[in-house]
Amino acid sequence: MSERNDTEARADLAERAARAGGAVAEGFFRRDVPVETKEGKTDVVTRADRDAQRQVVAAIRTEYDEDAVVGEEADELKEVPDTGPSWIIDPIDGTNNFVAGVPMWATSVAAVRDGEAVAAANALPVLGDVYTADADGAYLNGDPIAVSDETDPEAMAVCPTIWWPHDRRDEYAEACEQTVERFGDLRRHGSAQAVLAFVAAGSLDGAFTNVDANPWDTVAGALMVERAGGTVTGIDGEPWRHDSRGLVASNGHAHDELLAAARAVEDRR
Repeated sequence: MSERNDTEARADLAERAARAGGAVAEGFFRRDVPVETKEGKTDVVTRADRDAQRQVVAAIRTEYDEDAVVGEEADELKEVPDTGPSWIIDPIDGTNNFVAGVPMWATSVAAVRDGEAVAAANALPVLGDVYTADADGAYLNGDPIAVSDETDPEAMAVCPTIWWPHDRRDEYAEACEQTVERFGDLRRHGSAQAVLAFVAAGSLDGAFTNVDANPWDTVAGALMVERAGGTVTGIDGEPWRHDSRGLVASNGHAHDELLAAARAVEDRR
């Protein structure tokens, strides 16, 4: 199979796996699901996360039994292999939203080759939306999408994304201050994958963080922004990878302004 045909096959499977996992998670949504905490009071997990991840992994294993799987829950890998094919999954990105009954959460699947994403899907099942990316572009429910064409920072909606832990709230406050001072408006959605998908679709003009994010929170959405014509870098301004410092995603027209905001937050560390 050619590399392009392989990418097409993986893009198709990423979408099917995200839809399947999202359907499992949606079956628990707004039900009485016990909630456990992991490393902090806002770092929560439920049976829905675990069951949805098992469904995603099962879908992948039907076609790629030997591929590495990187996932947030259970005993899946936590780091992306530098060589070979792998998959990065997040069964529920935005679990705090999920347990609060807020429909802004996503089931995320990214196909990776030699450490670089080649295809991805973010399913937002309660909203009825599936964002995807393949070798040629990015899509919402099968229709092509593109980043916004807004050029004026004072007219842009920007999201300071990922979560700053309680011992880094000075940085969180700085991120909000930088956003409201430099841009038109601030958004907080509670799901990084949804946020990045919104940047890809032009619903947001940019997003940034200086936090070192997990690959399952970022890789799929970052690929969508790039395929939709946007710009994604680390806080150093270099092209973004899953192991980059921070993440800055934009429509490309005010990327330097977003970088400046992210670096100002970094200066508060």
